[in-house]
Amino acid sequence: MQKASALFRLLSDSTRLRLLRVLAQDRFNVTELTGILGVAQSGVSRHLGLLKDAGLVAEEREAGFVYYRIAEDARVNGTGSLWTLLETHFESGASDRAVRADDARMQEVLRLRKENFETHGDPRQLVPGRSWAAWARALGHLLPPLDVADIGCGEGYLTLETARWARTVVAVDRSVDVLTRAKALAARRHVENVEWKKGDLSRLPLRDGSVDVALLSQSLHHASDPERTIAETVRILRPGGRLLILDLREHDQAWVRNRFGDRHLGFSTTELETMLRGAGLSGVRVHVGASKAGDPFAVLIASGRKGPNPEPGTANPESPIPNPESRIPNPRSQRYP
Repeated sequence: MQKASALFRLLSDSTRLRLLRVLAQDRFNVTELTGILGVAQSGVSRHLGLLKDAGLVAEEREAGFVYYRIAEDARVNGTGSLWTLLETHFESGASDRAVRADDARMQEVLRLRKENFETHGDPRQLVPGRSWAAWARALGHLLPPLDVADIGCGEGYLTLETARWARTVVAVDRSVDVLTRAKALAARRHVENVEWKKGDLSRLPLRDGSVDVALLSQSLHHASDPERTIAETVRILRPGGRLLILDLREHDQAWVRNRFGDRHLGFSTTELETMLRGAGLSGVRVHVGASKAGDPFAVLIASGRKGPNPEPGTANPESPIPNPESRIPNPRSQRYP
């Protein structure tokens, strides 16, 4: 009876129940579980330790990482009937708002694993040199050196990737703290062709017609007025310049408002297309760039060209920007790890 009492006290904590529910679907390490549950890493580790001591959770080591999963014995033997009860309650609570938020974050973790080409113990997935990052950088070799603006640059990860192929990059964000961290990262990587500027999405600190490409990557859903933001971004494009947007497709995960400060729960394909055309862009294209079954977050890619489409028989509107200056050899001097 004392053992049963201790077990039920252990399960009386909602965080531990959330942990069990997540681990019942896949194995995860502490860092991943911290992101999924939104609980401090020390708290996650403590709860995992208690669940492990009770025989409900097991750990396994692989490639320097420690992963946690539901213990095989938890589903059978003395706690088998208890686990059946827990699974029944997990299924009945699937529509709970907090549970759906956990599921959404879990799907994002699994998506990141896939895009990072994790092997997950499957030797068939071990392909030396396989990398999405290398593939993206290879595509950059196909582009001429261009002047680029990264609007809402955050901590600068996309900015520094863009700097590999761009002639110059102007990175804009409204947060001084974020820009400070981005500058420090650029300094560590010896990137010298980026200019960092503080500014708001609706009032960009750039001249009219000053860049060839403007990027809005996961920043439009933070804008108070997306239409004005797009119009302002088009203002800084040169004739023939392109706007490229990566943002979330419309979803129902309202928890992102408090956690990430999102003002909009994504956009529909029609919304993005209408806003780009309304800003005077031609050759507008919108399509799904990334999605995963069961993940409420899908990424839309939208693009458009400043100015009318060329006449038939002239430059293709989908070809690289016909900017004569872009043929000038790239003068940047920088080193990357």
